[in-house]
Amino acid sequence: MNKKKIINDPVYGFIAIPGELIYDLIQHPYFQRLRYIKQLGLSDLVYPGAHHTRFHHALGAMHLMGRVLKTLQQKGVEISDAEAEAAQIAILLHDIGHGPFSHALEETLLKEVNHESISYLFMRELNTRFNGALDLALQFFRNSYPRKFFHQLVSSQLDIDRLDYLTRDSFFTGVMEGTIGVDRIVAMLNVHNDQLVVEEKGIYSIENFLHARRLMYWQVYLHKTALSAERMLVNIIKRAQYLLQAGEYLPASEALTCLLKKDYRIEDFTNDKELLDLFGQLDDHDIWGAIKLWRNLPDAILSGLCNRLLQRELFQIVISANPIKKSEVVKVRQEISQVFGVLQKDTQYLYSYGTVSNEAYISGGKSINILTRNGDVLDIAHASDLPSIKAISKIVEKNYLCWPKNISL
Repeated sequence: MNKKKIINDPVYGFIAIPGELIYDLIQHPYFQRLRYIKQLGLSDLVYPGAHHTRFHHALGAMHLMGRVLKTLQQKGVEISDAEAEAAQIAILLHDIGHGPFSHALEETLLKEVNHESISYLFMRELNTRFNGALDLALQFFRNSYPRKFFHQLVSSQLDIDRLDYLTRDSFFTGVMEGTIGVDRIVAMLNVHNDQLVVEEKGIYSIENFLHARRLMYWQVYLHKTALSAERMLVNIIKRAQYLLQAGEYLPASEALTCLLKKDYRIEDFTNDKELLDLFGQLDDHDIWGAIKLWRNLPDAILSGLCNRLLQRELFQIVISANPIKKSEVVKVRQEISQVFGVLQKDTQYLYSYGTVSNEAYISGGKSINILTRNGDVLDIAHASDLPSIKAISKIVEKNYLCWPKNISL
C-alpha cells in the first residue's frame, strides 16, 4: 500500500506524511476521532468560520515540527532520523487525549483528569500496539530524554503547538490581530546547550507572538459569548449527571453514558484499557446528539438549557475586573427561583459565575530564551526593550456572572 501521502492544508499548503509509521498512527481510530472534535469548541457561535478540528491542528503541528527540525539541522544541530521521527510523532499525538469541548469536559466528566494525562495513556497504548515504536516519542513527551530541546518543542511557552494553533485559529476565525510571523519564528529558532533559544534578531517576532497570544485570549478563547455558551454546556452536563446518577434514564451514546454515570480518576483510565478505549470513541457528535435528544425530556431544567443552546439563546454575561459580589449572586438565584419556579438548590444549573485568566507569558520556569549576539541567554521579559512584555508576563484575571436573558436585575 502506498503510504506516501500529501494533504492539502488551507494554512500551509501541501503537507507530506513523513513515513509509514506516522501514516499508520494517523489512520488509527484514536487519532481519526480528532476529525470530529472542533479545535475551538463553541467559538463558532461567535466566529462562524471556526469549524476547524483537532485533526487539522495535529497535522499542522507535525508539519511545523518537520520544518523546525530541518532549520536546526541546517544550523549544525545534530538530529538523527530516529529523533526527527520521534519528535514529529510526539507533536502529532500531543492533543490525542482531548475530549469534545475539552475544558468543559475536564470540569465535569473528567474532574481532576487533564487531557495531557489521557494523551500520555493513549500514546503508551499505541506504543504497545506498535511494538515499542513510540519509545523515543514518549521520552520526548514526558521530558525524560537528555536533550531537553525536544521536549521544549513539544511543550513550552514557545512550542510547536502554540505556533500552529495561533496561526490556525487566527486564520479560521478571521481575527487578524492573532497573526504571527510563524515563518520567521521558525527561521530564528536554535539550540544552545541543548536548550531551545531564539536568535536575537528574532526578538521582534517573539514580541509580536506574545501580543498576538494575549489578544487571541481576550478576543477568541475567552470571548464573553463563547464563555457564556460554555458555561451553559457545563450546566447541561452537570444536570445530566445529576439525573442519571439519581436513577433517571437519559438517552445517550455508550461512551457518554458511561462517563456521566460515575466520576473517574486518572487511575481508572490507567488500569482499565476498556475504559480508555471507550473514551477514545467520544467526540462532539456524542454531546450534540445527546443535547438534541434531551431537549424533549420532561425535566424542564435540562430540556430548557438544551433548547436554548441549540437555538443560540445564550445566558447574558457580565465580565468585570472586580470580584463578583455575593449579594449579586444571591439576587440572581432568587430571581431564577421565582421566574422559573425551581427550588433554590436547582438554581445552580441556570446561572454561573467564576474567574478566567489570561496567561500570555509567565516569566521564569519554561521561559522563552533569547540568544544574544555575544552568547548570553536572556528571558524575553528581560531581553525585550518593550515595557508591555513585562506587563504581559503578569497573569490577568477577570470575573464573570451569567444568567438567563429573561431575568431582569
